[in-house]
Amino acid sequence: MPAAPTPDMQPSSPPVERTPAYDRYGPDMPRSPVVISVPHAGRNYTPTLLANARCGVAGLRRLEDRYADLLAHRLIALGYSVMIARTPRAVIDLNRDEREIDPAMVRGLPRNQPLMTSAKMRGGLGLVPRRLQGIGDLWTLPVDWGELSGRIAFLHRPYHEALAGMMRRARDAHGHAILLDIHSMPPLTAGVRPPGIVLGDRFGRSASTRLVALAADLCEGHGMASAQNHPYPGNYLLERHGRPESGFHALQVEVDRSLYLDTALDRPGHGLARMQGVMVELAEALGIELPGAFAQAAE
Repeated sequence: MPAAPTPDMQPSSPPVERTPAYDRYGPDMPRSPVVISVPHAGRNYTPTLLANARCGVAGLRRLEDRYADLLAHRLIALGYSVMIARTPRAVIDLNRDEREIDPAMVRGLPRNQPLMTSAKMRGGLGLVPRRLQGIGDLWTLPVDWGELSGRIAFLHRPYHEALAGMMRRARDAHGHAILLDIHSMPPLTAGVRPPGIVLGDRFGRSASTRLVALAADLCEGHGMASAQNHPYPGNYLLERHGRPESGFHALQVEVDRSLYLDTALDRPGHGLARMQGVMVELAEALGIELPGAFAQAAE
């Protein structure tokens, strides 16, 4: 098989806002109720970070949603409002509550610092990942509290505040907002027809069931099996930004990496263009779904 064409690693349009935490694309007033977030695609590994890593950059990259930002490039070209994280998940996980801190890996943690436990944190994947299956502990030394509090203040909070602002502007302009939170997953193997897409809505708490059903139908139309909430129901991003009763819907989309990466699941592959098209179709379909439902109900 010939090699896959090398895609542009940067979108065709420059970001309208660049911060240490994220690149933001699209107009200040979203063109659609759909806004897009890609929180686990950051690849900026600094020498200071790597100096404290037991596993080297190859191990830290296992935390990434490998090249998931490329799935949003066509959406950016079409003028959608998109946020792409610049900071690697190894530095701070934007899909965790800022209180999900493993105290064993923080030096100088204040006694009165609010903490929150979770199954993910206990498994080593808290606000700052501590360990990873197959690798073990990721760091040679704990993180100083001053360093971690800076990551929270200058990376985690700005990302969520900017995303919340995008959602508010989308709702003000269109009557409701829909967050499409793009992630990627290793290929699933269980079952006769393993899903290529997992749709998460926190078991109905973060988005209208109409949106999830529509997304599932669209995936099936492209010949891809989909699952809902198993094994990925969504986490902090959906919990924080999905409030359907207030007009804010949030849907997580986990894409099988083999659908857009090469056979080693390391570099963009032949399926990338197809999956970029699927993301556009999904955003376009979701963007017109709820207004039609409201109009029909009013008749």
